[in-house]
Amino acid sequence: MTVLLVVAKAPVPGAVKTRLCPPASPVRAARIAAAALRDTVDAVAATPGVVPVLALAGRLADAEDGADLAAAVAGWAVLPQRGDGLADRLAHAHADVADAYPDRPVLQIGMDTPQLTPARLAAAVRRLALPGTDAVLGPAADGGWWALGLRDPRRAAALRDVPMSTVDTGRLTHAALVGAGLRVAALPTLRDVDDWADARAVARAAPGGRFAREVAALRPVLVPGGDR
Repeated sequence: MTVLLVVAKAPVPGAVKTRLCPPASPVRAARIAAAALRDTVDAVAATPGVVPVLALAGRLADAEDGADLAAAVAGWAVLPQRGDGLADRLAHAHADVADAYPDRPVLQIGMDTPQLTPARLAAAVRRLALPGTDAVLGPAADGGWWALGLRDPRRAAALRDVPMSTVDTGRLTHAALVGAGLRVAALPTLRDVDDWADARAVARAAPGGRFAREVAALRPVLVPGGDR
């Protein structure tokens, strides 16, 4: 059974989605992040045949909508993130899952793609299980990536040499995995949420979610009369 690993920050004002400020306030940005995380958690929980795990930076007790988020992940394994820098934290998260769930593949996502559905996640899990595949990588439209699946999660150590949060992160991650001898299959490209244009586009792609409702709550303040 595949471990579906969500790597996330607790949505604390001033610590998450700061590129949405302005137009959002730090509190509103944290509410948007909380909604994105909750939509992601709900999609994972509805994906059949996976073990959900949350690798968390910070504390949900300090977060916007923290009580609801804590209730949503009740029964999940929640692992504290550790390490210096995002690449190191990702590698550690995969290694920690490998220790807790030996010999299981891992599909890792973040909290910036609330448009994910159980069907899309299940398809990624199936792709990772196909013969001749050691890893799957989901490119993001900004040059990064939204998902990484590994048959052997300890091979995420290859990420430590990859600069994160750049327009080349996806390409360099793919190169690092191939350079480590892995056979890498591509997942569909998705748009993740970095700035306000991303937030509006993703909300339009998944209009029924909590994320879309939080984005819509700010829209009348941003543009009187609606989105133009």
